[in-house]
Amino acid sequence: MSGGIVVAARGLTRRHRERASTPWAPRRVTTALEDVDLDVRAGSAVGIIGESGSGKSTLVRLLLGLDTPTAGTVEVDGRPVDARASARELHWLRRRTGIVFQDPYASLDPRMSVGRIVGEPLWALGIEGDRRERVRAVLGDVGLEADVAERYPHEFSGGQRQRIALARAIVHRPGILVGDEPLSALDVTVRAQILDVLRTLRERDGMTLVMVSHDIGVVQNLCDEVVVVKDGRVVEEGPTEKVLLQPQAAYTRRLLAAVPVIDPGV
Repeated sequence: MSGGIVVAARGLTRRHRERASTPWAPRRVTTALEDVDLDVRAGSAVGIIGESGSGKSTLVRLLLGLDTPTAGTVEVDGRPVDARASARELHWLRRRTGIVFQDPYASLDPRMSVGRIVGEPLWALGIEGDRRERVRAVLGDVGLEADVAERYPHEFSGGQRQRIALARAIVHRPGILVGDEPLSALDVTVRAQILDVLRTLRERDGMTLVMVSHDIGVVQNLCDEVVVVKDGRVVEEGPTEKVLLQPQAAYTRRLLAAVPVIDPGV
Protein backbone atom coordinates (compact mmCIF):
# COMPACT_ATOMS: atom_id res chain seq x y z
CA MET A 1 0.00 0.00 0.00
CA SER A 2 2.85 2.41 0.77
CA GLY A 3 5.09 4.00 -1.82
CA GLY A 4 7.66 6.80 -2.10
CA ILE A 5 8.50 9.37 0.55
CA VAL A 6 5.89 12.15 0.80
CA VAL A 7 7.12 13.82 4.00
CA ALA A 8 10.83 14.11 4.82
CA ALA A 9 12.27 15.90 7.85
CA ARG A 10 15.99 16.30 8.44
CA GLY A 11 17.64 17.62 11.59
CA LEU A 12 14.46 19.26 12.88
CA THR A 13 15.17 21.33 15.97
CA ARG A 14 12.88 23.76 17.80
CA ARG A 15 14.07 25.88 20.70
CA HIS A 16 12.07 28.51 22.58
CA ARG A 17 13.53 31.52 24.33
CA GLU A 18 11.42 32.15 27.41
CA ARG A 19 10.56 35.60 28.75
CA ALA A 20 12.97 36.69 31.47
CA SER A 21 11.60 37.10 35.00
CA THR A 22 13.33 40.50 35.32
CA PRO A 23 14.75 42.91 32.72
CA TRP A 24 18.33 42.04 33.71
CA ALA A 25 17.90 38.27 34.00
CA PRO A 26 19.10 36.04 31.14
CA ARG A 27 16.39 34.51 28.98
CA ARG A 28 16.22 30.75 29.43
CA VAL A 29 16.20 28.59 26.30
CA THR A 30 14.17 25.38 26.25
CA THR A 31 14.41 22.70 23.59
CA ALA A 32 11.14 21.21 22.37
CA LEU A 33 12.68 19.16 19.55
CA GLU A 34 16.28 18.19 18.84
CA ASP A 35 17.78 16.91 15.58
CA VAL A 36 14.82 14.78 14.44
CA ASP A 37 14.81 12.90 11.13
CA LEU A 38 11.56 11.43 9.84
CA ASP A 39 10.35 9.86 6.61
CA VAL A 40 6.67 9.20 5.86
CA ARG A 41 5.87 6.99 2.88
CA ALA A 42 2.84 7.47 0.67
CA GLY A 43 -0.11 5.39 1.82
CA SER A 44 1.42 4.55 5.19
CA ALA A 45 0.06 5.25 8.66
CA VAL A 46 2.70 6.53 11.07
CA GLY A 47 2.06 6.79 14.79
CA ILE A 48 4.06 9.23 16.92
CA ILE A 49 3.99 8.32 20.59
CA GLY A 50 5.50 9.65 23.80
CA GLU A 51 4.59 11.25 27.09
CA SER A 52 3.08 14.73 27.37
CA GLY A 53 5.75 17.32 26.65
CA SER A 54 7.88 14.92 24.64
CA GLY A 55 7.74 17.05 21.50
CA LYS A 56 5.10 15.16 19.49
CA SER A 57 2.86 18.14 18.77
CA THR A 58 5.84 20.36 18.02
CA LEU A 59 6.97 17.84 15.44
CA VAL A 60 3.66 17.76 13.56
CA ARG A 61 3.37 21.57 13.66
CA LEU A 62 6.75 21.79 11.99
CA LEU A 63 5.79 19.16 9.42
CA LEU A 64 2.69 21.18 8.51
CA GLY A 65 4.41 24.55 8.34
CA LEU A 66 2.51 25.85 11.36
CA ASP A 67 5.73 26.67 13.20
CA THR A 68 9.26 27.56 12.12
CA PRO A 69 12.16 25.27 13.07
CA THR A 70 15.23 26.67 14.77
CA ALA A 71 17.23 24.33 12.54
CA GLY A 72 16.55 21.60 10.02
CA THR A 73 14.29 21.19 7.00
CA VAL A 74 10.92 19.73 6.02
CA GLU A 75 9.88 18.66 2.54
CA VAL A 76 6.43 17.53 1.40
CA ASP A 77 6.33 15.88 -2.02
CA GLY A 78 9.90 17.05 -2.49
CA ARG A 79 8.99 20.72 -1.98
CA PRO A 80 10.49 22.67 0.94
CA VAL A 81 8.10 23.81 3.65
CA ASP A 82 8.75 27.37 4.86
CA ALA A 83 6.47 28.45 7.69
CA ARG A 84 7.56 32.06 7.12
CA ALA A 85 6.09 32.05 3.62
CA SER A 86 2.82 33.84 2.88
CA ALA A 87 -0.53 32.07 2.96
CA ARG A 88 -0.63 32.20 -0.82
CA GLU A 89 2.82 30.61 -1.08
CA LEU A 90 1.73 27.80 1.25
CA HIS A 91 -1.53 27.22 -0.63
CA TRP A 92 -0.12 24.01 -2.14
CA LEU A 93 0.67 22.61 1.33
CA ARG A 94 -2.78 23.38 2.73
CA ARG A 95 -4.30 21.71 -0.32
CA ARG A 96 -2.16 18.62 0.19
CA THR A 97 -2.72 18.21 3.94
CA GLY A 98 -5.49 18.13 6.53
CA ILE A 99 -5.32 18.18 10.32
CA VAL A 100 -7.59 17.14 13.18
CA PHE A 101 -6.89 18.42 16.69
CA GLN A 102 -7.63 16.97 20.12
CA ASP A 103 -10.44 19.33 21.10
CA PRO A 104 -13.03 19.50 18.32
CA TYR A 105 -15.17 22.13 20.01
CA ALA A 106 -12.27 24.59 20.29
CA SER A 107 -11.57 24.24 16.56
CA LEU A 108 -15.20 24.70 15.43
CA ASP A 109 -16.59 28.23 15.16
CA PRO A 110 -19.83 28.15 17.23
CA ARG A 111 -21.31 30.95 15.08
CA MET A 112 -21.08 28.92 11.89
CA SER A 113 -23.33 26.12 10.75
CA VAL A 114 -21.82 22.69 10.27
CA GLY A 115 -22.20 23.04 6.51
CA ARG A 116 -20.20 26.27 6.48
CA ILE A 117 -17.57 24.85 8.82
CA VAL A 118 -17.02 21.71 6.77
CA GLY A 119 -17.14 23.54 3.44
CA GLU A 120 -14.81 26.37 4.46
CA PRO A 121 -11.62 24.73 3.04
CA LEU A 122 -13.31 24.38 -0.36
CA TRP A 123 -13.84 28.14 -0.57
CA ALA A 124 -10.49 29.03 1.06
CA LEU A 125 -8.55 26.79 -1.31
CA GLY A 126 -10.57 27.76 -4.36
CA ILE A 127 -11.67 24.22 -5.13
CA GLU A 128 -14.18 24.12 -7.97
CA GLY A 129 -17.24 21.91 -8.33
CA ASP A 130 -20.49 21.45 -6.45
CA ARG A 131 -19.30 22.39 -3.00
CA ARG A 132 -22.61 21.73 -1.26
CA GLU A 133 -22.72 18.23 -2.71
CA ARG A 134 -19.14 17.63 -1.60
CA VAL A 135 -20.05 18.69 1.95
CA ARG A 136 -23.00 16.31 1.98
CA ALA A 137 -20.81 13.48 0.67
CA VAL A 138 -18.05 13.97 3.22
CA LEU A 139 -20.54 14.15 6.09
CA GLY A 140 -21.74 10.74 4.95
CA ASP A 141 -18.14 9.49 4.86
CA VAL A 142 -17.73 10.25 8.57
CA GLY A 143 -21.07 8.75 9.53
CA LEU A 144 -23.28 11.85 9.76
CA GLU A 145 -26.57 12.60 8.05
CA ALA A 146 -26.57 15.33 5.39
CA ASP A 147 -29.18 17.38 7.30
CA VAL A 148 -26.70 18.12 10.11
CA ALA A 149 -25.24 20.77 7.77
CA GLU A 150 -27.94 23.20 8.92
CA ARG A 151 -27.19 22.76 12.62
CA TYR A 152 -24.52 24.25 14.93
CA PRO A 153 -21.61 22.69 16.89
CA HIS A 154 -23.20 23.09 20.33
CA GLU A 155 -26.03 20.77 19.27
CA PHE A 156 -23.71 17.75 19.01
CA SER A 157 -21.90 15.35 21.32
CA GLY A 158 -18.10 15.27 21.58
CA GLY A 159 -17.90 12.28 19.27
CA GLN A 160 -20.13 13.94 16.68
CA ARG A 161 -18.10 17.15 16.85
CA GLN A 162 -14.94 15.16 16.20
CA ARG A 163 -16.61 13.66 13.14
CA ILE A 164 -17.41 17.19 11.97
CA ALA A 165 -13.78 18.23 12.51
CA LEU A 166 -12.64 15.18 10.56
CA ALA A 167 -15.06 16.00 7.73
CA ARG A 168 -13.60 19.50 7.48
CA ALA A 169 -10.06 18.09 7.44
CA ILE A 170 -10.78 15.77 4.50
CA VAL A 171 -13.38 17.72 2.50
CA HIS A 172 -10.74 18.98 0.06
CA ARG A 173 -9.39 15.43 -0.46
CA PRO A 174 -5.91 15.89 1.04
CA GLY A 175 -3.37 13.18 0.40
CA ILE A 176 -1.94 13.49 3.93
CA LEU A 177 -4.05 13.60 7.09
CA VAL A 178 -2.45 14.53 10.41
CA GLY A 179 -4.15 13.88 13.74
CA ASP A 180 -2.84 15.55 16.92
CA GLU A 181 -4.38 13.42 19.69
CA PRO A 182 -7.72 13.40 17.81
CA LEU A 183 -9.18 10.49 19.80
CA SER A 184 -7.97 11.14 23.34
CA ALA A 185 -11.10 13.02 24.47
CA LEU A 186 -13.50 10.34 23.21
CA ASP A 187 -14.89 7.29 24.99
CA VAL A 188 -13.84 3.83 23.87
CA THR A 189 -16.91 3.16 21.70
CA VAL A 190 -16.71 6.45 19.79
CA ARG A 191 -12.94 6.05 19.49
CA ALA A 192 -13.42 2.70 17.79
CA GLN A 193 -15.96 4.22 15.38
CA ILE A 194 -13.58 7.03 14.38
CA LEU A 195 -10.79 4.48 13.94
CA ASP A 196 -13.02 2.63 11.48
CA VAL A 197 -13.58 5.86 9.54
CA LEU A 198 -9.82 6.50 9.36
CA ARG A 199 -9.14 2.94 8.18
CA THR A 200 -11.75 3.30 5.46
CA LEU A 201 -10.27 6.59 4.26
CA ARG A 202 -6.85 5.05 4.08
CA GLU A 203 -7.99 1.93 2.25
CA ARG A 204 -10.44 3.64 -0.12
CA ASP A 205 -8.56 6.84 -0.90
CA GLY A 206 -4.96 5.80 -0.30
CA MET A 207 -4.63 8.57 2.26
CA THR A 208 -1.36 8.87 4.20
CA LEU A 209 -1.87 9.19 7.97
CA VAL A 210 0.36 10.73 10.62
CA MET A 211 -1.18 10.15 14.04
CA VAL A 212 0.07 11.66 17.30
CA SER A 213 -1.27 9.68 20.23
CA HIS A 214 -0.46 8.66 23.78
CA ASP A 215 -2.86 5.71 23.36
CA ILE A 216 -0.82 2.68 22.35
CA GLY A 217 -4.00 0.84 21.40
CA VAL A 218 -4.87 3.46 18.78
CA VAL A 219 -1.42 3.17 17.24
CA GLN A 220 -1.54 -0.62 17.36
CA ASN A 221 -4.88 -0.70 15.58
CA LEU A 222 -4.26 1.98 12.96
CA CYS A 223 -0.57 2.46 12.25
CA ASP A 224 1.94 0.25 10.48
CA GLU A 225 4.93 2.31 11.62
CA VAL A 226 5.66 3.98 14.94
CA VAL A 227 8.04 6.71 16.10
CA VAL A 228 8.80 7.02 19.83
CA VAL A 229 9.72 10.52 21.05
CA LYS A 230 11.29 11.39 24.42
CA ASP A 231 12.48 14.84 25.48
CA GLY A 232 12.37 16.07 21.90
CA ARG A 233 14.38 13.22 20.42
CA VAL A 234 13.43 10.07 18.54
CA VAL A 235 14.54 7.14 20.70
CA GLU A 236 13.06 4.32 18.61
CA GLU A 237 11.21 3.81 15.35
CA GLY A 238 10.18 0.98 13.06
CA PRO A 239 7.29 -1.31 12.13
CA THR A 240 4.55 -1.05 14.75
CA GLU A 241 4.43 -4.76 15.53
CA LYS A 242 8.18 -4.95 16.05
CA VAL A 243 8.43 -1.83 18.21
CA LEU A 244 5.43 -2.71 20.40
CA LEU A 245 6.25 -6.41 20.80
CA GLN A 246 10.04 -6.19 20.90
CA PRO A 247 10.94 -2.67 22.07
CA GLN A 248 14.66 -1.96 22.13
CA ALA A 249 14.76 1.33 24.03
CA ALA A 250 14.27 1.31 27.80
CA TYR A 251 11.96 4.33 27.48
CA THR A 252 9.72 2.49 25.02
CA ARG A 253 9.47 -0.44 27.42
CA ARG A 254 8.49 1.90 30.27
CA LEU A 255 5.96 3.64 28.06
CA LEU A 256 4.35 0.37 27.04
CA ALA A 257 4.20 -0.81 30.65
CA ALA A 258 2.57 2.42 31.84
CA VAL A 259 -0.10 3.05 29.19
CA PRO A 260 -3.25 0.89 29.05
CA VAL A 261 -3.78 -0.93 25.77
CA ILE A 262 -7.28 -1.15 24.28
CA ASP A 263 -8.47 -4.50 23.03
CA PRO A 264 -7.25 -4.92 19.42
CA GLY A 265 -10.59 -6.50 18.61
CA VAL A 266 -12.54 -3.34 19.48
